[in-house]
Amino acid sequence: MREKILYFLEQDARIDINELAVMLSADAEIVKKEVEAMIDEQVICGFNTLINWDKTDRDFVTALIEVKVTPQRDEGFDRIAKRIFQFEEVTACYLMSGGFDLTVIIEGKSIKDVAFFVSNKLSILESVQGTATHFVLKKYKDHGVVIEKDNDKDGRMIVSP
Repeated sequence: MREKILYFLEQDARIDINELAVMLSADAEIVKKEVEAMIDEQVICGFNTLINWDKTDRDFVTALIEVKVTPQRDEGFDRIAKRIFQFEEVTACYLMSGGFDLTVIIEGKSIKDVAFFVSNKLSILESVQGTATHFVLKKYKDHGVVIEKDNDKDGRMIVSP
């Protein structure tokens, strides 16, 4: 039942416990206890709202930073990852396979703010060997949700002979 609860909550975190219980053919109190237990166990780590910030007045940039680091003895990548994800600018931090070690996603008010973060906070950390910064230009799909549903319209003028 837990995986089904998680599936439905991932689709819509606002779903009512009673509605969820009906969808699962289960008692609402049992479903509520399962959700609370998963929160306590940190299976459920939070409830977020996906916002299309391009439709608001908020101006900021999102950057994905590839980070190469030196892993620490007996701690691997965990200590440096923890040090990095504690910066308030960091919205996500992932250990990666491949050509670099960590992906760090940050938000700043401008490209200049992101550059300041990389040069004055991230790159100076002892374990950091190098970085490569990529800026998000436009979001098409985020967390499984298509951001602009009207993107399929062809805006070209029809020309006929």
